[in-house]
Amino acid sequence: MAPQAKIDRSFGALTPALSEWILEAVDAMGFVKTTPVQHAAIPMFMKNSDVVVEAVTGSGKTLAFLIPIVERLLRLEAPLKKHHVGAIIISPTRELATQIHAVLCSLLKFHAPSAALLEPEDEDTDMEDADAPPRPTFPPGTLKIVPQLLLGGSVTPAQDLSRFLKTSVNVLIGTPGRLLELLSSPHVHCSQSSFDALVLDEADRLLDLGFKDDLQKILSRLPKQRRTGLFSASVSEAVDQLIRVGLRNPVRIAVKVKARAAANGTTGEAGAMEDKRTPASLQMSYLVLPASHKLPAVKKVLSSLQPQPQKSIIYLATCFSVDYFQHVLPEVLKGYTIVPLHGKHPDKVRRKNFTKFVDSVTPSVLLTTDVAARGLDIPSVDLVIQLDAPSDPKTFIHRCGRAGRAGRKGLAITFLSPGREEDYIEFLRVRQTPISPLTSLDITVTPEDAQAVSNRIRKVVKTDRALFDKAQRGFVSWVRAYSKHTASSIFRVADLDWTELGHAWGLLKLPSMPELKKWEGDRGLGLDMDFSTFAYKDKTREQQRQIEQAEYEATKGEGKKRYVPENKKESAWTQQKDQKATKELRREKKAAKREHDRVLKLTDEEKKEEERLKGMIDQMRKKVAETEAQEAADEFEGFSD
Repeated sequence: MAPQAKIDRSFGALTPALSEWILEAVDAMGFVKTTPVQHAAIPMFMKNSDVVVEAVTGSGKTLAFLIPIVERLLRLEAPLKKHHVGAIIISPTRELATQIHAVLCSLLKFHAPSAALLEPEDEDTDMEDADAPPRPTFPPGTLKIVPQLLLGGSVTPAQDLSRFLKTSVNVLIGTPGRLLELLSSPHVHCSQSSFDALVLDEADRLLDLGFKDDLQKILSRLPKQRRTGLFSASVSEAVDQLIRVGLRNPVRIAVKVKARAAANGTTGEAGAMEDKRTPASLQMSYLVLPASHKLPAVKKVLSSLQPQPQKSIIYLATCFSVDYFQHVLPEVLKGYTIVPLHGKHPDKVRRKNFTKFVDSVTPSVLLTTDVAARGLDIPSVDLVIQLDAPSDPKTFIHRCGRAGRAGRKGLAITFLSPGREEDYIEFLRVRQTPISPLTSLDITVTPEDAQAVSNRIRKVVKTDRALFDKAQRGFVSWVRAYSKHTASSIFRVADLDWTELGHAWGLLKLPSMPELKKWEGDRGLGLDMDFSTFAYKDKTREQQRQIEQAEYEATKGEGKKRYVPENKKESAWTQQKDQKATKELRREKKAAKREHDRVLKLTDEEKKEEERLKGMIDQMRKKVAETEAQEAADEFEGFSD
């Protein structure tokens, strides 16, 4: 009874009182007391209140919306009708949706009627164990929760619909696109009488440009009379848009951490208490180092920490950067398993790599982009390193928040280059995300250390020309991302030290790109490299390269360009965009000229008839637009631009 006593002082103290089985479930799951966000949000969401919840990462937001959803659906007077949905939870990423579904299933295992309908984990459903006890049965009319996870990838929309119809699903969890596909079916009902709650997890990210259209269509299919919950660690920066999602007098819940500001450097006085947007158990620090010293510093950080971190995350700016560094980092960080993860991976690869990192029992490093920045609760992550500062300042909070979760101590280190990038420290402080110099570890990198790491990387790259191609593509993508940074006054391409960056990446030469046209430095980085004999490991690819190289040598006197691989033509991304725009302009001019010539050949009667038809078409378009606008106004209040 001791565990139950602990619960009664925490989860049991919530009003209205939670079901006994939920108290037992959260106790067995290791949650013996509520967090501030749960204590504030659960009672409000249990009522008929809409909520906008802003809380630091790792503060228990997932249970804050799952428990009220489960409680309310199990307190209904009668089960939902078949093929009717009671609640929908929308997530911006597949990994976060999968995590929410896993937490819900863990909770439902303690509710016998719902547990009996859960799919077996890691089992072949076609093979039944003869010795296994039969699944329990319950009387008709028994209330139960049946969740379904909706993700793109290995499962088709038709398979999703088939499972929905067969298993009487009543709670949907998924990403916007796949949810919309299921809700578009006439067999899926979200009626006023059955639908209870909509939750948008990491709500500010969901309202990014790429999700707005799908969200608008989803909301148009839901009843206006519903409870809506918006949860994120950075809601306030998008609150104007969020409140217009259709919330009715929402209750604002903001749970922040009080921390003392840095001491005054002149007077030595301690700073005043100020709000922080990250957990108190998370130490957020920075290191200012030249670009070529950053990877050696990562190596020293990992070796200096005691005990050795089991799981660490390194954030890079682009997918192509991850594709390159996943091959060269094992040579730098020996003894660590490097696991790559980014949004361009196929769904199967993405799930496999994420599971590999989560289940790893040896020291591992997740090399990733912002796809793994939000909401993911990965056990035992003690260290987060940001080699590239995120373009969106909100993402900074979410990246750091993968460590220091649920009271566990964590360290997040951001690497900055000397000079203008140091202004990023003040930029974050103004946004209530202060970071301090890393003083707990003595990290010293010499020029010899940096040179040794560059040499190791180049040694790996020289084994396969395909790695050289990845390095060139990755570097160009990184420069493109850097040029589009939100804090453009701090992160300026004009301030970059190209030679230093070339050594940092272990490049064999700097790529051809518009940013280097006026640069007078050595693109070869002082290396003596014969690219005509630089071979691919893949025999077919190398054979093709040799054929094209021979053609180039034979026609060199005719001014033919040197060989470049098909997947890496010399034109840079900016040049390609300019060419595309030029072609589009030419097409438009040709089309306008053809139309002009056609109109000149028309008789007066043909011109009048054409004008009449054009007027009818314009009138019809206007009528359709007015109808659609009226329907949209009736269903959904809309987003701000």
